[in-house]
Amino acid sequence: MENIEYIIIESGKAIQPFNYSVGMYGSKFFHELKNNRKFLGVRCPKCKKVYVPPRRVCADCFVEMKEFVEVGPKGTIGTFTILRFAFIDPETGTQKPIPYGYGFIKLDGADTLFQHYIDVHDESKIKIGARVEPVFSDDKKGTIKDILYFRVID
Repeated sequence: MENIEYIIIESGKAIQPFNYSVGMYGSKFFHELKNNRKFLGVRCPKCKKVYVPPRRVCADCFVEMKEFVEVGPKGTIGTFTILRFAFIDPETGTQKPIPYGYGFIKLDGADTLFQHYIDVHDESKIKIGARVEPVFSDDKKGTIKDILYFRVID
C-alpha cells in the first residue's frame, strides 16, 4: 500500500464533538475521486466480488482485499427514493430543498451498490435499471460531495 495522507471528514457547519478518519481505503478512494474523478473499488482475491467504496475485508469470504480496480463512472440504478418531506440537513443546519432523489447505484464493474443523490428534474426518467452518470463539483475537496449527484442518461 502506498504512503497516502488520510482524509478527515467534518460535518460541515453543524457542530459535532468529533472528526473521524475514513481510513486507508477510504482515503485512497477519495484521493482518486478528487484528483482524477475516478471511482475505485477493491476486488476479493477469493470470490472476485468488487466492493465500492473499497473496504479491507470481503463480507462473504472474510479475506483481506488489496487489489484496487477502477469502476464506473457510469452505472445503473438498483433502487431509489424521491424525498418530498422537508427536514433540517444535519450538515448545514438549514432546510434540505425538496424534492430530491437518493439512490443505490451499481457502478459498471462493481458488485455492490453505491449510495448517492440522483437528479430529479425529470422524474419520469428515474426508474430501477436506468443508466446514470456522475456530475462532479468544480470545487474538489476530497469528500463524497465532490460528486454533486448522478443524472439519468438516455
